[in-house]
Amino acid sequence: MDDASTLIDVKEYPDTEVQKNRVLTLEEWREKWVDGKIGFHQEQGHQLLKKHLDTFLKGENVLRVFFPLCGKAVEMKWFADRGHCVVGVEISELGIREFFTEQNLSYSEEPIMEIPGAKVFKSSSGNISLYCCNLFDLPRVNIGKFDRIWDRGALVAVNPGDRKCYTDIMLSLTRKGFRYLLAVLSYDPTKHPGPPFYVPDAEIKNLFGSTCNIHCLEKVDVFEERHKSWGIDYIVEKLYLLTEK
Repeated sequence: MDDASTLIDVKEYPDTEVQKNRVLTLEEWREKWVDGKIGFHQEQGHQLLKKHLDTFLKGENVLRVFFPLCGKAVEMKWFADRGHCVVGVEISELGIREFFTEQNLSYSEEPIMEIPGAKVFKSSSGNISLYCCNLFDLPRVNIGKFDRIWDRGALVAVNPGDRKCYTDIMLSLTRKGFRYLLAVLSYDPTKHPGPPFYVPDAEIKNLFGSTCNIHCLEKVDVFEERHKSWGIDYIVEKLYLLTEK
Protein backbone atom coordinates (compact mmCIF):
# COMPACT_ATOMS: atom_id res chain seq x y z
CA MET A 1 0.00 0.00 0.00
CA ASP A 2 1.55 3.28 -1.08
CA ASP A 3 1.43 6.11 1.41
CA ALA A 4 1.23 9.85 0.85
CA SER A 5 3.92 12.01 2.36
CA THR A 6 2.33 13.75 5.29
CA LEU A 7 3.14 15.50 8.53
CA ILE A 8 0.19 13.80 10.21
CA ASP A 9 1.18 10.75 12.18
CA VAL A 10 -1.96 8.66 12.57
CA LYS A 11 -1.94 6.05 15.27
CA GLU A 12 -3.41 2.74 14.13
CA TYR A 13 -5.33 1.20 17.00
CA PRO A 14 -4.58 -2.48 17.59
CA ASP A 15 -8.06 -3.04 19.02
CA THR A 16 -9.99 -2.64 15.78
CA GLU A 17 -12.55 -5.15 17.03
CA VAL A 18 -14.01 -2.68 19.51
CA GLN A 19 -16.75 -1.53 17.10
CA LYS A 20 -17.29 -4.81 15.26
CA ASN A 21 -20.69 -5.62 16.79
CA ARG A 22 -22.11 -2.10 16.49
CA VAL A 23 -25.31 -2.08 14.43
CA LEU A 24 -27.50 0.77 13.24
CA THR A 25 -30.84 -0.06 11.65
CA LEU A 26 -32.17 1.54 8.49
CA GLU A 27 -34.90 3.14 10.57
CA GLU A 28 -32.28 4.80 12.76
CA TRP A 29 -30.67 6.29 9.65
CA ARG A 30 -34.04 7.56 8.42
CA GLU A 31 -34.63 9.13 11.82
CA LYS A 32 -31.33 11.00 11.58
CA TRP A 33 -32.68 12.73 8.48
CA VAL A 34 -36.04 13.48 10.05
CA ASP A 35 -34.35 14.91 13.15
CA GLY A 36 -31.82 16.89 11.10
CA LYS A 37 -28.90 14.99 12.65
CA ILE A 38 -26.88 15.03 9.45
CA GLY A 39 -23.55 16.44 10.56
CA PHE A 40 -22.01 14.27 7.85
CA HIS A 41 -23.52 16.45 5.10
CA GLN A 42 -21.11 18.99 3.62
CA GLU A 43 -22.92 21.97 2.11
CA GLN A 44 -19.85 23.19 0.25
CA GLY A 45 -18.95 19.75 -1.03
CA HIS A 46 -15.91 17.69 -0.20
CA GLN A 47 -12.67 19.68 -0.34
CA LEU A 48 -10.39 16.69 -0.90
CA LEU A 49 -12.55 15.58 -3.82
CA LYS A 50 -12.19 19.05 -5.35
CA LYS A 51 -8.43 18.94 -4.83
CA HIS A 52 -8.00 15.49 -6.39
CA LEU A 53 -10.75 15.74 -8.99
CA ASP A 54 -8.35 15.58 -11.94
CA THR A 55 -6.75 12.42 -10.53
CA PHE A 56 -10.20 10.91 -10.09
CA LEU A 57 -11.62 11.82 -13.51
CA LYS A 58 -8.32 11.43 -15.38
CA GLY A 59 -9.54 13.77 -18.12
CA GLU A 60 -12.27 11.39 -19.26
CA ASN A 61 -15.71 12.51 -20.36
CA VAL A 62 -19.24 11.11 -20.05
CA LEU A 63 -18.41 8.78 -17.20
CA ARG A 64 -20.88 6.82 -15.07
CA VAL A 65 -20.28 7.82 -11.45
CA PHE A 66 -21.75 5.94 -8.50
CA PHE A 67 -22.49 7.49 -5.09
CA PRO A 68 -23.18 4.81 -2.44
CA LEU A 69 -25.23 6.13 0.51
CA CYS A 70 -25.40 9.44 -1.32
CA GLY A 71 -27.56 11.51 1.01
CA LYS A 72 -27.99 14.89 -0.65
CA ALA A 73 -24.33 15.26 -1.64
CA VAL A 74 -23.85 18.43 -3.67
CA GLU A 75 -21.06 16.71 -5.63
CA MET A 76 -23.71 14.79 -7.56
CA LYS A 77 -24.68 18.07 -9.22
CA TRP A 78 -21.00 18.87 -9.88
CA PHE A 79 -20.55 15.69 -11.90
CA ALA A 80 -23.86 16.00 -13.71
CA ASP A 81 -22.99 19.58 -14.70
CA ARG A 82 -19.75 18.27 -16.20
CA GLY A 83 -21.73 15.92 -18.41
CA HIS A 84 -21.31 12.73 -16.42
CA CYS A 85 -24.09 10.31 -15.52
CA VAL A 86 -24.69 10.06 -11.77
CA VAL A 87 -26.37 7.21 -9.92
CA GLY A 88 -26.82 7.16 -6.15
CA VAL A 89 -28.46 4.99 -3.53
CA GLU A 90 -29.89 6.32 -0.28
CA ILE A 91 -32.29 4.88 2.31
CA SER A 92 -33.83 8.27 3.19
CA GLU A 93 -36.47 9.50 0.78
CA LEU A 94 -36.33 12.82 2.62
CA GLY A 95 -32.63 13.13 1.83
CA ILE A 96 -33.22 12.48 -1.86
CA ARG A 97 -36.07 14.97 -2.12
CA GLU A 98 -33.97 17.59 -0.31
CA PHE A 99 -31.19 17.08 -2.86
CA PHE A 100 -33.44 17.85 -5.82
CA THR A 101 -35.10 20.77 -4.04
CA GLU A 102 -31.86 22.37 -2.85
CA GLN A 103 -30.21 21.94 -6.25
CA ASN A 104 -33.31 23.37 -7.95
CA LEU A 105 -33.73 20.31 -10.14
CA SER A 106 -37.04 19.00 -11.38
CA TYR A 107 -37.48 15.24 -11.14
CA SER A 108 -39.81 12.30 -11.53
CA GLU A 109 -40.22 9.23 -9.36
CA GLU A 110 -41.25 5.68 -10.07
CA PRO A 111 -41.39 2.40 -8.18
CA ILE A 112 -38.55 -0.11 -8.44
CA MET A 113 -40.36 -3.27 -9.42
CA GLU A 114 -37.61 -5.59 -8.21
CA ILE A 115 -37.67 -4.17 -4.66
CA PRO A 116 -41.08 -3.80 -2.98
CA GLY A 117 -41.59 -0.32 -1.55
CA ALA A 118 -38.48 1.13 -3.18
CA LYS A 119 -38.40 4.05 -5.63
CA VAL A 120 -36.04 5.66 -8.09
CA PHE A 121 -35.93 9.45 -8.49
CA LYS A 122 -34.69 10.79 -11.82
CA SER A 123 -33.75 14.32 -12.77
CA SER A 124 -35.62 15.73 -15.76
CA SER A 125 -32.26 16.12 -17.52
CA GLY A 126 -31.91 12.35 -17.27
CA ASN A 127 -28.34 12.23 -15.95
CA ILE A 128 -29.07 11.84 -12.22
CA SER A 129 -30.86 8.74 -10.89
CA LEU A 130 -31.18 8.21 -7.14
CA TYR A 131 -32.42 4.88 -5.82
CA CYS A 132 -34.29 5.00 -2.52
CA CYS A 133 -33.70 1.54 -1.08
CA ASN A 134 -31.41 -0.57 1.07
CA LEU A 135 -28.01 -0.64 -0.63
CA PHE A 136 -27.81 -4.39 -0.02
CA ASP A 137 -30.95 -4.86 -2.14
CA LEU A 138 -29.35 -3.06 -5.08
CA PRO A 139 -27.97 -6.18 -6.82
CA ARG A 140 -31.58 -7.09 -7.68
CA VAL A 141 -31.75 -4.03 -9.94
CA ASN A 142 -29.80 -3.83 -13.19
CA ILE A 143 -28.17 -0.43 -12.73
CA GLY A 144 -25.22 -1.28 -14.94
CA LYS A 145 -21.54 -0.79 -14.17
CA PHE A 146 -19.55 2.32 -13.31
CA ASP A 147 -16.35 4.04 -14.36
CA ARG A 148 -16.01 5.88 -11.06
CA ILE A 149 -17.16 5.38 -7.46
CA TRP A 150 -17.05 8.22 -4.92
CA ASP A 151 -17.23 6.59 -1.49
CA ARG A 152 -17.39 9.29 1.15
CA GLY A 153 -19.53 8.58 4.18
CA ALA A 154 -20.46 5.11 2.90
CA LEU A 155 -17.88 2.53 4.00
CA VAL A 156 -17.58 4.44 7.28
CA ALA A 157 -21.36 4.25 7.77
CA VAL A 158 -21.96 0.60 6.90
CA ASN A 159 -22.22 -1.62 9.98
CA PRO A 160 -18.73 -3.13 10.49
CA GLY A 161 -20.12 -6.66 10.18
CA ASP A 162 -21.44 -5.84 6.70
CA ARG A 163 -18.24 -4.43 5.19
CA LYS A 164 -17.26 -7.53 3.22
CA CYS A 165 -20.72 -7.79 1.66
CA TYR A 166 -20.67 -4.05 0.93
CA THR A 167 -17.25 -4.21 -0.72
CA ASP A 168 -18.30 -7.18 -2.86
CA ILE A 169 -21.28 -5.19 -4.14
CA MET A 170 -19.16 -2.12 -4.87
CA LEU A 171 -16.56 -4.06 -6.81
CA SER A 172 -19.28 -5.93 -8.73
CA LEU A 173 -20.44 -2.55 -10.06
CA THR A 174 -17.07 -1.52 -11.51
CA ARG A 175 -16.14 -1.39 -15.16
CA LYS A 176 -12.70 -2.26 -16.49
CA GLY A 177 -10.33 0.63 -15.82
CA PHE A 178 -12.41 1.98 -12.91
CA ARG A 179 -11.18 4.51 -10.37
CA TYR A 180 -12.62 4.30 -6.86
CA LEU A 181 -12.07 7.23 -4.51
CA LEU A 182 -12.51 6.26 -0.86
CA ALA A 183 -12.56 8.56 2.17
CA VAL A 184 -12.28 7.02 5.65
CA LEU A 185 -11.75 8.36 9.15
CA SER A 186 -9.17 7.59 11.79
CA TYR A 187 -9.74 8.31 15.49
CA ASP A 188 -9.66 6.45 18.80
CA PRO A 189 -12.46 3.86 18.39
CA THR A 190 -12.41 3.09 22.11
CA LYS A 191 -13.77 6.58 22.78
CA HIS A 192 -16.53 6.82 20.14
CA PRO A 193 -18.79 3.92 19.12
CA GLY A 194 -19.53 5.25 15.62
CA PRO A 195 -20.86 5.91 13.12
CA PRO A 196 -18.87 7.09 11.37
CA PHE A 197 -16.83 3.99 12.08
CA TYR A 198 -13.07 3.75 12.31
CA VAL A 199 -11.59 2.01 9.27
CA PRO A 200 -7.87 1.20 9.63
CA ASP A 201 -5.40 0.70 6.79
CA ALA A 202 -5.33 -3.04 7.41
CA GLU A 203 -9.09 -3.27 6.89
CA ILE A 204 -8.88 -1.44 3.55
CA LYS A 205 -6.10 -3.76 2.46
CA ASN A 206 -8.13 -6.78 3.57
CA LEU A 207 -11.29 -5.62 1.76
CA PHE A 208 -9.79 -4.30 -1.48
CA GLY A 209 -6.21 -5.55 -1.66
CA SER A 210 -6.82 -8.72 -3.68
CA THR A 211 -8.43 -6.84 -6.59
CA CYS A 212 -7.24 -3.23 -6.28
CA ASN A 213 -4.09 -1.18 -6.19
CA ILE A 214 -4.41 1.04 -3.11
CA HIS A 215 -2.80 4.47 -2.96
CA CYS A 216 -3.23 6.94 -0.11
CA LEU A 217 -3.52 10.37 -1.73
CA GLU A 218 -3.72 12.48 1.41
CA LYS A 219 -4.33 12.60 5.16
CA VAL A 220 -6.00 15.66 6.65
CA ASP A 221 -6.85 16.80 10.16
CA VAL A 222 -10.63 17.34 10.12
CA PHE A 223 -11.22 17.82 13.83
CA GLU A 224 -14.00 20.31 14.61
CA GLU A 225 -15.61 21.62 17.78
CA ARG A 226 -18.55 19.23 17.32
CA HIS A 227 -16.23 16.24 17.56
CA LYS A 228 -15.53 17.00 21.22
CA SER A 229 -19.00 15.68 22.04
CA TRP A 230 -17.89 12.32 20.63
CA GLY A 231 -15.29 12.09 23.39
CA ILE A 232 -12.37 12.19 20.96
CA ASP A 233 -9.56 14.71 20.71
CA TYR A 234 -8.51 14.16 17.09
CA ILE A 235 -9.91 12.84 13.83
CA VAL A 236 -8.05 12.42 10.56
CA GLU A 237 -9.57 11.85 7.14
CA LYS A 238 -7.69 9.66 4.70
CA LEU A 239 -8.32 9.69 0.96
CA TYR A 240 -7.48 6.59 -1.04
CA LEU A 241 -7.46 5.96 -4.75
CA LEU A 242 -8.30 2.37 -5.66
CA THR A 243 -7.57 1.17 -9.19
CA GLU A 244 -7.79 -2.11 -11.02
CA LYS A 245 -4.90 -4.53 -10.53
